[in-house]
Amino acid sequence: QVQLVESGGGLVQAGGSLRLTCTASGLTFSRYGMVWFRQAPGKEREFVATISVSGGSTIYANSVKGRFTISRDNAQYTVYLQMNGLKAEDTAVYYCAASLGNFYTERNAMNYWGKGTLVTVSS
Repeated sequence: QVQLVESGGGLVQAGGSLRLTCTASGLTFSRYGMVWFRQAPGKEREFVATISVSGGSTIYANSVKGRFTISRDNAQYTVYLQMNGLKAEDTAVYYCAASLGNFYTERNAMNYWGKGTLVTVSS
């Protein structure tokens, strides 16, 4: 059974930082591109960042480029999202997802999802 478990969310002041962690099990992690999405209250779930199976390439949404960094550790079956310079508009539930292959950013292209972790940024 595949599981993706996110952690690291919480309440932070604007300008602060958080690091989200997603730990995977039940799949061959190194075959999957890993993706972070987020969903703010009343809004659709949106793409945040993705990293290739090797970890050598990344893609970011324009709204987070230069502030967020995605990385992965294939030995630990883990993907991270380092979030710096947080803004109130970054408040959302953040979801980890896995896609078989690289650079998929659409929700319907994901094979597996985590349950999410809440990030709240106070202004």
